[in-house]
Amino acid sequence: MSKHPINDALLEGQIIREPVGDEQGYWAGAPGWFWDETDQAAYVCYRIRRPRGVEPDRGGESRIAKTTDFENFEDVWSVHKDAYQSASIEKSILRRGNDGKIRYFTSYVAPEDGRWCTTINTADSVEALDPAKTKRLFTASELGLEGVKDPWILEENGTYHLFLSVAINTATTSDSSHDTLDIFNTGECKSATALATSTDLDNWDWQGVILQPEGETGWDKYCRRINSVLPQNGKYYAFYDGSEGHHQNYEERTGLAVSEDLKSWAVLTPKAPCITSSHTTGSLRYIDAQLHEDDILFFYELTRANGAHEMRLAKFPVKGFTLE
Repeated sequence: MSKHPINDALLEGQIIREPVGDEQGYWAGAPGWFWDETDQAAYVCYRIRRPRGVEPDRGGESRIAKTTDFENFEDVWSVHKDAYQSASIEKSILRRGNDGKIRYFTSYVAPEDGRWCTTINTADSVEALDPAKTKRLFTASELGLEGVKDPWILEENGTYHLFLSVAINTATTSDSSHDTLDIFNTGECKSATALATSTDLDNWDWQGVILQPEGETGWDKYCRRINSVLPQNGKYYAFYDGSEGHHQNYEERTGLAVSEDLKSWAVLTPKAPCITSSHTTGSLRYIDAQLHEDDILFFYELTRANGAHEMRLAKFPVKGFTLE
């Protein structure tokens, strides 16, 4: 598959958040959003990052912005990595359960072993979230993994499907692989996607790895990380971040995969990414595409001409929209 027809439209999307610096290593992105029927508003989780060595460096802060019209976005909550005693925060998402309470899922580097973990925090409202009440949901070592992060949820027929980025050990993986506090950036693992399921957002059944790199060649031989899944015409289409090696760990591009059961996936872009930025590394990643009313809304992160990353939003009418 060559460049997808939606690629050009994504490059013209509305800028939602800008990075705090104008060079490589500064990001505003890793979006995760949901429409809350109770508040009649959308909440967008996103991350602010600075380069290593620039205080407060790396994935220093996660924020939540609120919008009722998808034109104006107001930050209503934030947390700094120090609240978790962590070296870095990654992608986060929100969902409201049937009990009316908000669940905040986030991922950060666990202080006890330097591995990425995923946690859950429950509150009556977004504004009432208290970082001190964060509870561990998935710990990498307990799953036989080297890292577990970047949560994203799809609800289908009363079941929540939680997609997660996981680091799978390889022949070169060792305890020292975690010395940098980011094994995904060492080349001593494979970056894949795993799945867990739940009926209440609190109790999760681990389903295992569902999509991973294959072979020794290819643009995505190192990473296949599902960021969102869009149901369409009886199938499920996943937007996944791919990379050839750990040198592209922060600059992934987007591919497509398809499934009929959310567990077995066929890659539609084996030869090249189908969605990229037109600047520098070509990175366009963390697509969170979801249906809202008569539109499909894409939140995503992409590389600017100066190498920094910004967060954008693009809308596509449902009528006539197709991914194949």
